Amino acid sequence: MPSPDKETAPSTLPAGAVARDVERHRGANVARVRDAVAEEIPIAFVYNERPHAVMMATPADLQDFALGFSLSEAIIDHAAQCEKVEIVEALAGIELRITIPEKYAAVLDDRVRQLTGRTGCGLCGAQTLDAAVRHPARVVDVATIDALALKRSLNELQRSQKINAVTGATHAAAWAATQGRIVLLREDVGRHNALDKLIGAMLSTGTDSGGIDPHDGFLVVTSRASYEMVMKAATVGIGFLAAISAPTALAIALAKETNLTLIGFARAHGYSVYANAQRVLDQSAQIDRSIAS
Repeated sequence: MPSPDKETAPSTLPAGAVARDVERHRGANVARVRDAVAEEIPIAFVYNERPHAVMMATPADLQDFALGFSLSEAIIDHAAQCEKVEIVEALAGIELRITIPEKYAAVLDDRVRQLTGRTGCGLCGAQTLDAAVRHPARVVDVATIDALALKRSLNELQRSQKINAVTGATHAAAWAATQGRIVLLREDVGRHNALDKLIGAMLSTGTDSGGIDPHDGFLVVTSRASYEMVMKAATVGIGFLAAISAPTALAIALAKETNLTLIGFARAHGYSVYANAQRVLDQSAQIDRSIAS
């Protein structure tokens, strides 16, 4: 978290942060300074010229956002089916004009799902219970992670957040190798958006095969573990999620249903495992599993 007294030069700001004037009060002292704040604008998803969703998001890594959202919302099955993404600036925001095979675009018409997403809200606009709560297939071949690797990833996580370092206003979703090294990170004012951007980056870059293997590592997020975070992860085959804040009851239930290991309250000094604890190796722990299930 940046210091509230820190002033950042506009020329040094990362994409997704902008400079604004602020009147800063500290006791009896008042100063007018330039401050770094996170951008948040409407981003419209348009598939084959069909408007589908509008999300309030940070306008950075938009190609990743388009691909990740399309995959995590099960609009397409594979990255190659995202044939083209055109980023078009409009007066009110930005349009992501996405071209996918027509049979997948036609399915969107049947889903009758027009999302108006506020920051951190991905279910807004779902019109039926079936549309609101999806049940991804069970994940397979999930890596076993050592507790020391988890601690290492948490130490790297804060240092890797460039937008949050100057604004204090963004979430991050990061992919860590099994040893705990952060290999990819994306940020956004919305936690779901950050995860979508990460998923898009993972599945479009990295290995020679065209992406990072979602079975070879684990996901770390700077937010609570809501149902949607688990749903999006499981949909693309990620089977290990660690959040620095709490999970919800529905997230725990879905994690168990999809065979995903779910960790909450991940901190340098400890963590809580809510589902599939057998994949967490902790040599220093003295485990008491006598609690009734």
